[in-house]
Amino acid sequence: MYRVWSFVTNYSLLLIGGAVIALVWANLNPDSYHHFVEFALVEHFFIGHAHVVDGHVERTLTVHYLVNDVLMALFFAIAAKEVWEAIILRNGSLRGKKALTPLIATAGGMAGPIAVYLGLAALLGPAKFGEVANGWAIPTATDIAFSYLIGRVVFGAGHPAVRFLLLLAIADDAGGLLILAVFYPSGDLAPSWLLLSLAAALAVFLLCNWLPMQLDRGRPHRPVSSWVHARLSLWPYALAGALSWFAFQESGLHPALGLLPIVPTLPHADRAFGFFAAAEAHATDLLNRAEHLLQVPVQIVLFFFGLCNAGVEFSAIGAPTWLVLAGLLIGKPLGIFAFGWIAARPMGLGLPIGMRPVDLVLVGFVAAIGFTVALFVASVAFGPGPVQDAAKMGALLSFLAALVAITAGRLARVERQTL
Repeated sequence: MYRVWSFVTNYSLLLIGGAVIALVWANLNPDSYHHFVEFALVEHFFIGHAHVVDGHVERTLTVHYLVNDVLMALFFAIAAKEVWEAIILRNGSLRGKKALTPLIATAGGMAGPIAVYLGLAALLGPAKFGEVANGWAIPTATDIAFSYLIGRVVFGAGHPAVRFLLLLAIADDAGGLLILAVFYPSGDLAPSWLLLSLAAALAVFLLCNWLPMQLDRGRPHRPVSSWVHARLSLWPYALAGALSWFAFQESGLHPALGLLPIVPTLPHADRAFGFFAAAEAHATDLLNRAEHLLQVPVQIVLFFFGLCNAGVEFSAIGAPTWLVLAGLLIGKPLGIFAFGWIAARPMGLGLPIGMRPVDLVLVGFVAAIGFTVALFVASVAFGPGPVQDAAKMGALLSFLAALVAITAGRLARVERQTL
């Protein structure tokens, strides 16, 4: 439990602190809060919000852009690192038949919220539907840290449903990154810029990863790789990351995803110990070293992310709030149960030993805690205004899923299992 609580304190308590401060600030003095968030740090800069002046595109670097579009790239890089290890390493949790049922359940955990959100939105009439439809992806999100923590409260640390939940949450992160990249561009698309991102990734992989390994073939002490890692360390990857981030900004894709092509280029160990394993802290490959170095900066980034995005007046609660909550609290459990049951029974893939079909519903309630990623998607799905604020309130109130999950666990008489 210590490793889980350590992760939550590292990555989430500061986020909650920032969100609470933002909520209080926005409700006591909304004008000063929004002035802070949209404060222009640098005008006529090469990064920032784009706007056309006399036929030319100019950019202004605001506090909001710095946090959401620049610094949040570090958070998504850590998420991508965990997804990458789960897919590529020999003992990766998303490899092999054992991952098929959670992966199929993940698809249901995304399809269900979308169907509920859009279905209920359609009942509000064409005008309202057009106003809120772009928020369909908000309730697909799962906050991996808080969901895992509540999962252990509901099931106990040793229950197979907890491992099932972790696989589902990691896969959900991967799906969320894909949705952001495909469906929520930050501007007009100019895909040719992605060639710069691809070139940066290929160059740093070939020169700092593949070539040293080739030169070290037959040399057990790996002198070339050791020299490159010791002397150059992460600097080539940081430079490649900066180029990739800029390419994403110019391409129209959301720049917060700009480091994703660089993550797979970092040398990594042959195995991963797991997302919450204590041994991860002692891994010394460059991929894990990068995560260790980013730990404190990402804590600070998440504080400012909460501060810059959670400042919603309580009067903003409206239709988007209830649509997001319905998608999470109704659509996600239904989708995970339906798809998970189909995978386990008709498809014959089965559930982990000791896990009941009803546990799929409970996993769905736990996974309905959207918070971080849901808040981020709300900020890109809608422009600033009452619709965005109402949708953000739905993301913030998704913490109610924790109470629902704990209550449902008791009603379902879950036999909690310790390690």
